[in-house]
Amino acid sequence: MTLADQQPVFDFLASREPNVTRIDTHAASVFLAGDHVLKVKRAVKFTFLDFTTLDKRKKACEAEIRVNKPYAPQIYRGVVTITREADSSLALDGKGTPIEYAVAMTRFDETHTLDHLADEDAIDLALADHLGRAVARAHAIAPVLHDVNFAATLADIIAQNDDELSGFPELFDASTVAALTAASRAALDRLRPLIEARERDGCVRRCHGDLHLGNLVLIDNEPMLFDAIEFNDKFAVIDRFYDLAFLLMDLIERDLIAAAGIVLNRYLTEADNDGDLDALALLPLMMSLRAAIRAKVTAARPNRDAALDARARAYFALAEKLIAPPPPRLIAIGGLSGTGKSVLAGRLVPHVPPLPGAVWLRSDVIRKRLFGKSETEKLPADAYTPAVTDKVYAALAAKAARIAAAGHSAIADAVFARADERAQIEQAAPAAFHGLFLIAALETRLSRVGTRQSLKARGAGDASDADASIARAQEGYDLGGLTWDEVDASGTPEETLKLARQVLLPSPLVGEGGEH
Repeated sequence: MTLADQQPVFDFLASREPNVTRIDTHAASVFLAGDHVLKVKRAVKFTFLDFTTLDKRKKACEAEIRVNKPYAPQIYRGVVTITREADSSLALDGKGTPIEYAVAMTRFDETHTLDHLADEDAIDLALADHLGRAVARAHAIAPVLHDVNFAATLADIIAQNDDELSGFPELFDASTVAALTAASRAALDRLRPLIEARERDGCVRRCHGDLHLGNLVLIDNEPMLFDAIEFNDKFAVIDRFYDLAFLLMDLIERDLIAAAGIVLNRYLTEADNDGDLDALALLPLMMSLRAAIRAKVTAARPNRDAALDARARAYFALAEKLIAPPPPRLIAIGGLSGTGKSVLAGRLVPHVPPLPGAVWLRSDVIRKRLFGKSETEKLPADAYTPAVTDKVYAALAAKAARIAAAGHSAIADAVFARADERAQIEQAAPAAFHGLFLIAALETRLSRVGTRQSLKARGAGDASDADASIARAQEGYDLGGLTWDEVDASGTPEETLKLARQVLLPSPLVGEGGEH
């Protein structure tokens, strides 16, 4: 069958209702009418898909529902049959002979896809947090597959990128393509044992496969994944970090560094898998490969113009940048309750390379996890015994050490009132360490703790359980020999961030404007 053979079906779907909108992609024709959508696979064949027979298109429609419905049950309804009736007319799910199949979907507001929201500067930090949660939920239900040899898949991607990028010498210099390929292969060789170990541990799954902002939509104020790849398992049976890497790269390319950092941190918190801390070593390679793919796909667009050329070059430059991250840093932020440690840590995340920013480790969150509680649930008094606190600080240091060993940066956020607690975190990554200790008067601390408790009472949760009585009790702490840089935290969060950056800049650590 050819596209010409499908034309009667296309004409039928375009004329079934008034005001039908038709959208054609390389592999599908989509018909939008009211709140309904019908999506027909086009009778085309590419190296990565084959829809040339009715049976193949039927199976592809069924696969699209099977793959996407768990992510977006509000959108994906089922497969409908287009039939030719006895009088030669066409019908949906009629009694005649099936001549085509379509995916039936509920229409959503196309202006609410996250690429549109990004264009409108509407991806705020709260939405980024929800986005990290949504991806973690999707990966949690994704089927695990073994014996895939995902490392070989990455090797194939590197080879394909090299071949296809080389086909555009007017955009990508041959020597720079060769250098990117060499760096990517070297990274894969170094990381292969980790990639293979993650496959054995169940991290290779039937993922979304095409997880960029255009394939996420805001429905009822929650981001939802849609249009997952169903036509080629090689694109979708991947390490979940390679899935995540596409989204992170897309945010970074749009200069949404703070949002990307929040997505990464929320994903790590929700996945709650210490093995993912080791896997941070994979992000430079995986994000670079995603950027290189975008570069070649953009270069291959029909009717290329100066704007597309610039976009392709920008993706390629990002791929070069991502594959060569700067050395990691470990920043510890200490201070008594109410000094604003967590506020500073959160604001500092996007300023600490490598991209997309540091992993934020909070002692409050670690303590809640030890007791199987959510971040905002209040813990009983016995969760704050010295023995438990020792476990929390040991876990904090262990996580920081794993992150630094993976080549990524971390920010450790805790009171760090005791000299031995500070010494423990310093030893997690001695060569990469920088300690800050925030100072503020008791009156300021009490005001901030009171505000936080008031917000918690109104449902605006926070991981800290510290109240005014704890803040007062901490005034009697003997801090011992404090060797960390002291930062005046009595001002606004912006002022504290500015002072912290002034201390950290000589490292060098922080880029202007949050860019790296």
